[in-house]
Amino acid sequence: MFDRELEAFGFEKTDDLIKIVPPDLFAELCQQSVQHLQRQRSGVDCQVIFQSFQAAGVLISEDELRKIIRWITTLFSTAAKYNVTCEELLSRLISKLPKQILQVIRHVWNEEGKRLSELEKSRDLLPSGELVDFQWKIGMAVSSDSCRSLNHPYVTIELKVADYSGQITSKVFELTIPEFQNFHKQVKEMSSVLETV
Repeated sequence: MFDRELEAFGFEKTDDLIKIVPPDLFAELCQQSVQHLQRQRSGVDCQVIFQSFQAAGVLISEDELRKIIRWITTLFSTAAKYNVTCEELLSRLISKLPKQILQVIRHVWNEEGKRLSELEKSRDLLPSGELVDFQWKIGMAVSSDSCRSLNHPYVTIELKVADYSGQITSKVFELTIPEFQNFHKQVKEMSSVLETV
């Protein structure tokens, strides 16, 4: 089953990308991914890691980096799900990855594999998206190309969400004051329902 899940994820497509990653940067990605799975950090900040890759001279796009982060997170969470040993894990990767990368995986799994498997058994591994940050501000639309005097207030909301693989993305949207008041009302209703649970 472990092999099937890895195949279904399409690991072969990411192997070539991983081969160009220096072991120290790969180790950092592994540590951040594991910490995310253990809920010790809200996610893997792809932009910060991407800057580290650029500073190290690694030619990789942000999209390719996201694929590698998903690969690492899926590898460790799937290995935890099936409670595989370090040797079982490495035997599936040995023909596909450089020795230095395998050594990093061995080290991380030996250090964190047992804890990840225990968290998986208790279903405490990070299951889905997590709200990392919530920011808001009030603005005033003064004019537009079709209207010289709008004078309409609005609320801008930015949500930072960490997905399952730990990648943090921002979602920004604007609400009119009536839309925001409706949003606020619904959040208050959710809060009151949660208090009864």
